[in-house]
Amino acid sequence: MIRTFTSALAALAALTALPASADTLVDNVDGVTIGEDGAVQRFTGIVFDDEGRITQVLERGDARPTDIDFAMDGEGKVMLPGLIDAHVHVLQIGFGALTLDLSDTSSLEDALAKVKQFAEENPGRPWILGRGWNQEKWGLGRFPTAAELDSVVSDRPVWLNRVDGHAGWANSAAITLAGVDADTPDPEGGRIIRSADGEATGVFVDAAENYINAVVPAPRPKDRDAALAMSQRILLENGITAVADMGTSIENWQTFRRAGDLGQLKVRIMSYATSPEAMELIGGSGPTPWLYDDKLRLNGIKLYLDGALGSRGATLKQPYEDEPSTSGLPLLRPAQLRNLMSRAALENFQTAIHAIGDAANSDVLMAIEELSDTYTGDRRWRIEHAQIVDPTELERFGKHGVIASMQPLHQTSDRTMAEARLGPDRLGGAYAWRSVLEAGGMLAFGSDAPVEPADVFAGIAVAISRTDENGQPFGGWRAQETVSREQALKAFTADAAFAGFADGRFGRLVPGERADFLLVDRDPMLASPSDIRETRIHEVWVGGERVLAN
Repeated sequence: MIRTFTSALAALAALTALPASADTLVDNVDGVTIGEDGAVQRFTGIVFDDEGRITQVLERGDARPTDIDFAMDGEGKVMLPGLIDAHVHVLQIGFGALTLDLSDTSSLEDALAKVKQFAEENPGRPWILGRGWNQEKWGLGRFPTAAELDSVVSDRPVWLNRVDGHAGWANSAAITLAGVDADTPDPEGGRIIRSADGEATGVFVDAAENYINAVVPAPRPKDRDAALAMSQRILLENGITAVADMGTSIENWQTFRRAGDLGQLKVRIMSYATSPEAMELIGGSGPTPWLYDDKLRLNGIKLYLDGALGSRGATLKQPYEDEPSTSGLPLLRPAQLRNLMSRAALENFQTAIHAIGDAANSDVLMAIEELSDTYTGDRRWRIEHAQIVDPTELERFGKHGVIASMQPLHQTSDRTMAEARLGPDRLGGAYAWRSVLEAGGMLAFGSDAPVEPADVFAGIAVAISRTDENGQPFGGWRAQETVSREQALKAFTADAAFAGFADGRFGRLVPGERADFLLVDRDPMLASPSDIRETRIHEVWVGGERVLAN
């Protein structure tokens, strides 16, 4: 891990090449941004000062300033605002790249072969840790088992998180170390997958994951530093200059602070604490100030109301079509949700609430309506995912400033699985992006990386087409829920910034905001969905500093 840590930090440091000058002109670009009125605006050059703030946006025919210290010819490249991913898990992106990644496996056999190879290549690791498996993608029709893992690694514990993070797969060594047996109860909000005689078969869903997590060695500070360096590298390579970190622990916060203190924090992070205790320990009596030149702020708290569709943890109003014995796993009771939201709102912390199933979304929309009379002002209530909504309740997104923080790539990844889980008659409010906007709500788009790749251009392509990388299904899945190119760009820039209380600081290329921008080879306002996916990023700038050049 030390060698990987050193190389990751060196790679990140190498990205930093050109400091901001007193006044810098970047000219001869095909500039695209979201303007004050929310519409796309065009320009051909920008000027920014030594603090990395934009002072002028120049259109064709405007006189160019002569009293500048540095000028750069954009050579006609397309300039876009730095992209903002409104929902990621920052450290998990890095850890996912530094540990065993099963996201590219297409069968159980592929996964087992990869686990075996990783274990053989890392004989000194006391645990084999990884993520990314998906039994739906494998076409397995069931969860994998501990016995199957034992067949390739039995000499040490193995713990592998499902792609959505809402289930984990353990081998027998890990289960034994955790002390789980037939008498171990299912925790509230969790489920142990069991055999007919009650023994754990290897998969632990939602809150039940804590049985194994409790015995997994915690990452060391240098491991977290390595993960952050790797995560920043991945994000910047994808043109992402700011993110919302959903579930920041105190340990992760301190990792961000160490990077900031050393001048190594390049990606802007809007943090949402993983618990009320972490929220209060980090923020004290309210959200933190912006730190490190608008690089870091704790905004509020991330709450989990239900699980995921893939593990049948998302809470539905009616039972699952493909497993009628369950309607999901509620992680909070209604009173608990309202109490936690009130606890945050009392100190002006923002709440971001994970809700995937229609029952969970109904509950959080109702809670927002109930609490908005008491907690007035600019609250920016966020619902994370909002994947399945009762069509009769979509109009409620237009009330009380609700922000739907949604991930376009989930729609293409989940499409066939959602059809199986819900059946054809319950998809009316599934991944309903256009309906949210038409109701008067706001969209903030993200990826949920590492659940999905941190690939905004793929996200834009999906948002405008409802098709996957192969152009399927033809014409788009429930194509009435596509959004326009302008709306997609806005959701990945200006509105993603607004959702994290960063409006006026970054997210648009306008005077007064930070000079966070990309130079790319094509215009997403004109390119086809397939061409948008192939966008090449030439340069990435954050706060007037070039951090990536290809």
